[in-house]
Amino acid sequence: MKFQGRNNEFVEIVDITPDNCRVLNESRENELSLLWFVADGNQLVIDTVEYTFNTNDIVSLTEFHEIKATRITGAQLIRWNRSFYCIIDHDSQVGCKGVLYYGASRVPVIKPGAEDMDVFETTMKMFRIEMESRDNLQLEMLQMMLKRFIILCTRIYKSQQPEYNNDPGQVELLRSYNYLVEEHFKEKHTVKEYADLLSKSPKTLANLFKKRGGITPLQYIHNRIMLEARRMLVHSDKSVSEIGYHLGFSDVQVFSRFFKKEQGCSPQFFREREVLTTQ
Repeated sequence: MKFQGRNNEFVEIVDITPDNCRVLNESRENELSLLWFVADGNQLVIDTVEYTFNTNDIVSLTEFHEIKATRITGAQLIRWNRSFYCIIDHDSQVGCKGVLYYGASRVPVIKPGAEDMDVFETTMKMFRIEMESRDNLQLEMLQMMLKRFIILCTRIYKSQQPEYNNDPGQVELLRSYNYLVEEHFKEKHTVKEYADLLSKSPKTLANLFKKRGGITPLQYIHNRIMLEARRMLVHSDKSVSEIGYHLGFSDVQVFSRFFKKEQGCSPQFFREREVLTTQ
């Protein structure tokens, strides 16, 4: 089911089965998606990491994720482009920038509880009904359905992550930091550079992350760089030195030392190993 507007804006709902799971690899520029699993035992490799997803798990994905479906038992895909609904321009409406999209070095997985499912199922049912409409309000209604779905996912994800259960001001600072890292990780590698952009001190950011009880703000930057490095090593033909330069490293030795410290092996060894496992 697909809506295509006059200005190339689109949204689609696709029932994913073993026969058509290749559609998960067809994301194009400026596209986002939500993948709702409707059966147990789905296995995907996302950015070289293996995941198993079960009934009612929901995953938010961007055009940048490299996906390989190794086992699909059942899922529903909602995919749209920026022209249809831009979450950055409408962040005040959905609040997912830096949470579900554009700010996560790990794949955000939403796990609705039993009490949430009636709302999700009703929203999806209305979404599908509107996909069949053909009046002059269809675009607005579909945007409304998508917005509702995103808000539901964002609320649940935040409630399940300790870092988003703090003071609202701290949550907004965390979201802003996450998003800025997503924008600038290729050229800005220090916490101070992001602190300056946020008009905060590095200590303020360190204290914020410490309250989360997880990684440091510097490790967050490193995780994002490593995610991109692994993607490029496996899914591009660029040399190790070209990848290092692309990620803001002054020379290949500096990049190789950084990669080995974070991954435990050299970039070249990682590339050769991953290519062998995917053949």
